[in-house]
Amino acid sequence: MSEKKGAKIFKTQCSQCHTVDEGGPHKQGPNLYGFFGRQSGQAAGFSYSSANKKSGVIWGEDTLFEYLENPKKYIKGTKMVYAGLKKPKQRKDLIAYLKSTCSA
Repeated sequence: MSEKKGAKIFKTQCSQCHTVDEGGPHKQGPNLYGFFGRQSGQAAGFSYSSANKKSGVIWGEDTLFEYLENPKKYIKGTKMVYAGLKKPKQRKDLIAYLKSTCSA
């Protein structure tokens, strides 16, 4: 897993909707700082879909690996408009970046 490659993936595919800095703003999607180990739909001040809030998903490497492949299939009814990251290596790289950057 490469955090450096994950950072590049985040910049090109995620940063238009998400921020990762502590105290960073929400965009179309929530700020992701501190989401590792947290239940989905919990970032204060962000308007989540009821599907996301009710999913009960706890974000970790395994759940993110599945979610990032096809978000709309993993949480039916999510507002996240992202087709998914199909290549397993890219998902692992992105998760390595998110884990290092977004852990509270």
